[in-house]
Amino acid sequence: MAVILGIAGVVLLSVLRSSLLDNAQDLAVQRRDTIVEQIQENDSEDLAGDLAGDLAGGGASTSGGSGTQVAQVIGPDGTVIATTDASVEDALYAGQPLAPGQSYLSQTPGLIGLVDFDDYIVAAQGVSTPDGAAVVAVGVPTIIERDAVSTVGWFLLAGVPVLLALAGTLIWFLVGRALRPVERIRSTVAGISYQHLDERVEVPSTRDEIERLATTMNDMLARLQSADAAQRRFVTDASHELRSPLATLTTGLEIAAADPSAMTWHETSTMLQTQALRMGYLVEDLLTLAKIDDAGLRFDMQDVDLDDLLLDELNRLKTESQHTVHAFIEPARITADPHRIAQVIRNLLNNADRHAASTITITLSCGQGPAILTIDNDGDRIPATQRERVFERFVRLDESRTRESGGSGLGLAISKDIIRAHAGTIHATQNADGHTRFQVILPLQPTSVPTIGGSQQSPLDRPTVSDQAPGVTSHLEVNP
Repeated sequence: MAVILGIAGVVLLSVLRSSLLDNAQDLAVQRRDTIVEQIQENDSEDLAGDLAGDLAGGGASTSGGSGTQVAQVIGPDGTVIATTDASVEDALYAGQPLAPGQSYLSQTPGLIGLVDFDDYIVAAQGVSTPDGAAVVAVGVPTIIERDAVSTVGWFLLAGVPVLLALAGTLIWFLVGRALRPVERIRSTVAGISYQHLDERVEVPSTRDEIERLATTMNDMLARLQSADAAQRRFVTDASHELRSPLATLTTGLEIAAADPSAMTWHETSTMLQTQALRMGYLVEDLLTLAKIDDAGLRFDMQDVDLDDLLLDELNRLKTESQHTVHAFIEPARITADPHRIAQVIRNLLNNADRHAASTITITLSCGQGPAILTIDNDGDRIPATQRERVFERFVRLDESRTRESGGSGLGLAISKDIIRAHAGTIHATQNADGHTRFQVILPLQPTSVPTIGGSQQSPLDRPTVSDQAPGVTSHLEVNP
């Protein structure tokens, strides 16, 4: 700011000096022309008398706000022939002789000589006289101009520090007042701990950046509170899910250890293995969710046949399920992580197997659009208001939480994140009979169209679900 004020002061002084000197030059030129005209009209040899008479008639002390003017007639040898002020002994013009009609005007100094003034602003012109050529010179003293510029310069020199002090004080006051709400926001946020994330900063009704800052800060605090609540709920639910198999394992081991005959061990070993596997699946699901929350899952994307993945999981299901399974599968080729997509299919099939009453129906179709996988079961129906909630973590509806076969409530949440990462969608709905349906939609490969007789396997050559598995009633239809 000091630099700006300094430059402004120099510009002001330069403009002031230029204006004053221009006025003095105009006055000198005007007076010179008047004297030259009268000398030429009189054509007298008494130049001193003519000059004195001219100034007597026109005002020997004519002033234009620049002090008394001095007029001289200078001979070819530089001597003053006539003058209006005898105290000025030196000739006002001491340059090369001027021919009749030739004029001269002294130049003003440049910016470097801001306060550098000659004693006179001189305007001269050559004239013809009965005695020969002469020079008429008129000088306007610059003492008033010099005093004016010096006075303003000293005023600026003394006033700039004062102006800077006043401006600094004013800026400090205004900025401090403007930033006072920011300080209140900062102090409020500094006092908020993880135990009081429900606190919010005051939002001033200023309709400016401060108000938007406070609103954004409150939004951030709300997100932190939501994330903290989700983390606490996650830890609580995970602890709850782990507590049950751990308690079963601990109790079973204690009972088996207390039986010296080892018969209890043989009776409980299958149950303990089941609980250990349950804990293993739960820990794996928790690790998957932790990766999703941290930096996202890493996928090994490649070209895969979705129908092959589905057939593999159906072959697994036939060895475990006691329900009738109907499958209608069309070939579909996608770009995906086969391990993660197989995990989604496995989660959905396990979920359908847990809740089905007697029948599970799986359909994979693509047609001209994306691959659509639907899995229906005729078990308990999901209310329309709960169909989005089933994809939340640790959510199991109604009485299923109390059953050992109820699952951990993590499979659908993991499936949704995986499908979303593959640019697909998954949602719960119902089929035409009103039964529960889960539908997965995944984009096909743009250039991949399965054909019979090509390099790809025909769907009829792929493995099928056997109808001869003990205790399993399954039916598979594979459509080309």
